[in-house]
Amino acid sequence: MSIAPSSGPGDPPPDPGAALDDLLGLLDLEPIERDIFRGQSRPTIVPRVFGGQVAAQALVAAGRTVPADRGAHSLHAYFLRMGDPGAPIVYTVDRIRDGMSFTTRRVVAVQHGRPIFHLSASFQRYEEGLDHQAPMPPAPDPDTLPTAAEALPSYARHFTDPAAAERLLEARAAVDLRYANPPPYATVGEVREPRSQVWFRTAGKLDDDPLLHVCLATYVSDMTLLDSVLLAHGRGGWAVGDVMGASLDHAMWFHRPFRADEWLLYDQESPSAAGGRGLGQARIWTRDGRLAISVIQEGVIRALG
Repeated sequence: MSIAPSSGPGDPPPDPGAALDDLLGLLDLEPIERDIFRGQSRPTIVPRVFGGQVAAQALVAAGRTVPADRGAHSLHAYFLRMGDPGAPIVYTVDRIRDGMSFTTRRVVAVQHGRPIFHLSASFQRYEEGLDHQAPMPPAPDPDTLPTAAEALPSYARHFTDPAAAERLLEARAAVDLRYANPPPYATVGEVREPRSQVWFRTAGKLDDDPLLHVCLATYVSDMTLLDSVLLAHGRGGWAVGDVMGASLDHAMWFHRPFRADEWLLYDQESPSAAGGRGLGQARIWTRDGRLAISVIQEGVIRALG
């Protein structure tokens, strides 16, 4: 499927509120049988389903089979095949275990008769316990950073496609995402420390359902995690045309309550790249310094040219 036409220079910018409503609609899966759900996709900046979308939808499917008093505490996922954004995705949930404190679910996402994604998720009934955390790293105040709409036009000269900036804005319109340091496509050819920070929040308020906030953080977590791999090699990414890549596997641990409609700091780094793969690891902090989520992802990263 080809990428949908992007807005032109004379078109109005994406409406964040409408984009968030659209994203929430994507996460509101259609139940078609017990433990079977159907999800839709939307046009993306590359001709495949965005990995964060399928991960978030799979977590929604799992969460709808779990008692409301048990929150998601971890997920482990594999991206098996490229998803077709023009076809629905069917999510089948396997109720692996319902214990006294923990509940485990396995979800398989299927398109055209073949699995494209596999997720295992664990949920836990809240309980008190030992509590400590690493200190939050220093980061600039998000309100002092440029928005994507303010920053992206200045980077467009690096893109092979003149419409790439508009496509990025469209793809991320539901999320207010601000880089604390220049993204990879801003410093092409410059080898930098393999570390990146972004602040993010949804482009509007959400209701109080904890699962919704967890699923939206899962959606965003796939947007920038491999940036640090590119920084270590002076590569700019898909829009620059100097690498090709795709997510391979993804893991998240949800430590403390948070809201995805309030500022979250995504502190990311890459400890290794080898064998055509790059590893990204990250922590996500609330603005007041609570460690909310840990994330690890490996992806295919192949240099072009």
